[in-house]
Amino acid sequence: MTDSLKEIPIFVAAVEAGSFSQAATRLHLSRSAVGKSIARLEERLGVRLFQRTTRSQSLTDSGALFYERCQRALEEIRGAESLLETGKHQVSGRLRVALPVLFGRQCVAPLLIELTQEHPGLELELAFSDRVVDIVEEGFDMAIRNGTLADSSVLVARKLGEHRMVLCAAPDYLAANGRPDTLADLHQHRAINYLRAGKVLPWQLADNHGNSHSFLPKSSINMDDLQAIADAALKGYGLAWLPCWMARGAIQQGTLIPLLKQAPDVRFDVHAVWQRTTHLPLKMRVAVDMLIHRLPAVMSVDLA
Repeated sequence: MTDSLKEIPIFVAAVEAGSFSQAATRLHLSRSAVGKSIARLEERLGVRLFQRTTRSQSLTDSGALFYERCQRALEEIRGAESLLETGKHQVSGRLRVALPVLFGRQCVAPLLIELTQEHPGLELELAFSDRVVDIVEEGFDMAIRNGTLADSSVLVARKLGEHRMVLCAAPDYLAANGRPDTLADLHQHRAINYLRAGKVLPWQLADNHGNSHSFLPKSSINMDDLQAIADAALKGYGLAWLPCWMARGAIQQGTLIPLLKQAPDVRFDVHAVWQRTTHLPLKMRVAVDMLIHRLPAVMSVDLA
C-alpha cells in the first residue's frame, strides 16, 4: 500500500500540468516514468483515469472523481506538514520565487538573500523575468508583481507595499538649463521618456496647490528600459520620471536632484502572489512577513 501511494502525487501533477511531459518536467522525471506510474495506478484501481489521443489527454469521469479526492488528501498532508514545520520553528526547503528584473534585482533579491543567512536550511531559487509567469504551470512557490493584478480564483495575493515615482535630473543638467519651479516650466526642458507598448508614459505630478496633473513630456529621448533612462539622466541628458526605489541611491548621493511635487494619488502596489492553499508553508510565511516588514523602506526615499 505504501508503494502505491507514491503514484498519487504523480497522478495529481499530471492532471494539473495538463500533460505527462509537463508533469515530468515539474517532477524532474522522464515522461516514460510518469506514464508508467499512471499505468500502474490505473491497473491497480481497475479503471481508466485518462482518455488519451495522439494530440491530447483528458480525465475520464472516474479520473475526475479520483483527482478531486486525491487533491483534497494531498492538501491535508501538506497542511499537516506545515503545522509540524511551524512547531519546529525551522525554515527549510527550496523556495522558488519569480521576480521582475530590475525591481527584483535592486529591491527584493537582497532581502531574500539575507533571509538565507538567517535560515541556513532555506534553499533559494530566484528567476528574473518581466513576463507574468504561470506560477502553477512553471512550479514557482511565489511571484512578486508590480501594479494591478488580474482576478484569479487559483492565486492568493498579499500586498507588500507600494512604490511612488519621482521627477529628477542631474545637477549638471540643472546648472546648464535651470531648475523647473512649476509644471509650466517643464515645456522648456528636455525629457527622457519611458515607452510602454510604443507610447510615452505621461508624468503624474502635482501643482503648487497639491492638485494632480498628467503631463506628457516633449519627446527628446524615448526608451523602454528604466535602467537606460536612469543612466541617461545621471549623464545630464534631461529630466526623468523614475521609481523612487531606482532613484533612491542617486538622490542620497546628490547625483540626481528631486524636482517639483509628486502627485499624492499615484502609487503602484507591490504584491506577493502564490497558489491558493489551506496552509501556507513556513518558508513562504517567513519570506512574505519579512518583505512586508522591510520592503517599504527599500522602495521609499525622502524627497524633502
